[in-house]
Amino acid sequence: MNRTIVKAEKLRKVYHLFAEEIAAVDGVDLEITAGEFVSIMGPSGSGKTTLLDMIGCLDSISDGTLEILGEDVSSTPESQLVKTRRGQIGFIFQDFSLIPSLTALENLQLGLFLAGKQTNRQKCLEMLDKVHLSHRCNHLPKQMSGGEQQRVAIARALVIEPDFLLADEPTGHLDTATTQTVFALLKEINAQQNLTIILATHDASIGSQTQRTILLKDGKIAS
Repeated sequence: MNRTIVKAEKLRKVYHLFAEEIAAVDGVDLEITAGEFVSIMGPSGSGKTTLLDMIGCLDSISDGTLEILGEDVSSTPESQLVKTRRGQIGFIFQDFSLIPSLTALENLQLGLFLAGKQTNRQKCLEMLDKVHLSHRCNHLPKQMSGGEQQRVAIARALVIEPDFLLADEPTGHLDTATTQTVFALLKEINAQQNLTIILATHDASIGSQTQRTILLKDGKIAS
């Protein structure tokens, strides 16, 4: 039986705006197992990013239960959540989130450092080679294209050897051709490494290519 990576029951995230209560995620039941490539889709404001932030231990939970890698994180102290998200979860963001003053290689080394692991130069170079960017190892983000920056971000997420990968609109700032290149790389990683990937996207052409699609509407799973 495959290991359960994420298990949510009646998960809710509520924001309070003056006297109004806004449920960004409202009663979500969800289970994702090892090796799956899952897309979370929905229109703007449907709760995709909020759900991803809770799964990534970046945002607190208002109600319900959430288990990450077999551990109930519903009421876990922040000090422990930091260790979980830095060492066990790989993150890829829409805006790449690279440190502009660091080279591609240094961005990967920083990722290892923050995860509490040795900043192994050779390991970082090998990971850049896997995303076909070893020739860019000494380049700053501003010296690379958007697609190249996102591949550096993917390499940074992978170099810590995470238990699973979260990607929030990873192709949102890329053109059509580059989108397909980056997505093909994610599919390759999922297939070759059996690494669980959970991807939030509004792009139906991307979402339809994953193994499973979860459609959110008004914070609820519609299908």
